[in-house]
Amino acid sequence: MTYKYDYLVIGSGVAGMSFALKVAGTGKVALVCKSTLDEANTDLAQGGVASVTNLEVDNFEKHIHDTMVAGDWLSDPKAVEQVVTQAPEQINALINWGVDFDKNEKGDFDLHREGGHSEFRILHHADNTGHEIQESLIEAVKAHENIDIFDNHFAIEILTQHHLGRIVTRRTPDIQCYGAYVLNQETGKVDTFLSRLTLIATGGVGAVYHTTTNPLIATGDGIAMVYRAKGTVQDMEFIQFHPTALYHPGDRPAFLITEAMRGYGGVLRNLAGEEFMHKYDPRLSLAPRDIVARAIDSEMKQRGEDHVFLDVTHKDPEETKHHFPNIYKHCLEIGIDITKDYIPVAPAAHYLCGGIKVDLNACSSIERLYAVGECSCTGLHGGNRLASNSLIEAVVYAEAAAKHAKACRNHYDYRTDIPAWDDKGTQHPEEMVLISQSEKEVGEIMSAYVGIVRSNLRLNRAWNRLDILYQETEKLFKESTVSRRICELRNIINVGYLIMRQAMERKESRGLHYTVDYPPKPKNEDDLKL
Repeated sequence: MTYKYDYLVIGSGVAGMSFALKVAGTGKVALVCKSTLDEANTDLAQGGVASVTNLEVDNFEKHIHDTMVAGDWLSDPKAVEQVVTQAPEQINALINWGVDFDKNEKGDFDLHREGGHSEFRILHHADNTGHEIQESLIEAVKAHENIDIFDNHFAIEILTQHHLGRIVTRRTPDIQCYGAYVLNQETGKVDTFLSRLTLIATGGVGAVYHTTTNPLIATGDGIAMVYRAKGTVQDMEFIQFHPTALYHPGDRPAFLITEAMRGYGGVLRNLAGEEFMHKYDPRLSLAPRDIVARAIDSEMKQRGEDHVFLDVTHKDPEETKHHFPNIYKHCLEIGIDITKDYIPVAPAAHYLCGGIKVDLNACSSIERLYAVGECSCTGLHGGNRLASNSLIEAVVYAEAAAKHAKACRNHYDYRTDIPAWDDKGTQHPEEMVLISQSEKEVGEIMSAYVGIVRSNLRLNRAWNRLDILYQETEKLFKESTVSRRICELRNIINVGYLIMRQAMERKESRGLHYTVDYPPKPKNEDDLKL
């Protein structure tokens, strides 16, 4: 079956849905998501949204400086300025869509402070802000007559001149996107979605790692598709490991203990109950995530232990339960009363700072193709994301993409000569265990060799191991009837390759990329001032 839309949106988190809502007044929108609308990284975001709102003590300059410091001065200043200065306007857009941010008794926003921020500027809804945003946007999207929702549809490949028989390489200057081949998981058939303009908003890559806070749908699909289509992907070495995922063996994904809990006054302790952050950074538990994650990793390795503790037992119990009701409830279900007991935590793969390279309008290197949200590399995060900058980045760049897309929508028409998906000569794989085992092996390779601390030896070993899986998987893909499982495996292998290759190319320790072969240079004191 062939569909025609003005806008094709692949992905249904805050980035995809906010873009869809912003352009739907000018044309028909297909919103494609591989599961259901409520299963997205956005839904799991606990902490909140960073924006300058308390002008008595805060300003744009402070937020910009905090972002540059956290990004190890690798961030693009223009991207940082765009997100920070446009954040308040997009906060109002979220509120207009029904998002209910918590307020204090005076009626002002109840602002949190998180690691790396010099002021209280995190807007939140209790400790499940992402869920509140996701639910509000879902209601708005479902109510819009110009948006068609395609649940359980999996994008396999974006359509370019390659599908018209032309040889396309990374040096081809005029690659264009005409839509995508999309698997209808209910019928098993691959449909052709033709569009004037396409937006990739497929989220992150956490499922590439064995231990992650991401939903297991975070397999880097959009990044892998764009890479295979010869688009530009960069900064993939900068994988942010959240310092404090709940340590509860067997859980995948791991339950996130929000950074706001450290901003609230939580203290990190080793298993002997001793504080340790003073050994690593003068900002203690409020240091940026890369520093805290490496500190925890160091403590665990030095002591031969699997986790550390986060302690909020010194805080008022009722206040703790009020601020973190979901964390309190979840921990209580496994026998941990956070008002009385230390919380066992360990780092887990959490956020990708790199991705599909885009400009200030969210345009990728492929014409007619935008990328927004975690799958994109805007330059905002540089070497390390500042806490709670991601949700606001998504809505700011969705606005930029929407303005650009609406302005050039009529410049493009549909390509009607795209051939239908060809699956002749393929068959259903007889042993799904081949796919399951390969998925497990990728996660173990990436966690063991391409984690928080890296080395040339580890990266080379990962490369060799992953190359075998790549060869096996490509052969299986060509021989098999297409399925979501084989496509996701193919994508995590592609993404794992990109992370390793770009980690090998960076001959320094910088931001989230830390390698023992290139020890980091001592920090200037000015770099640490907040």
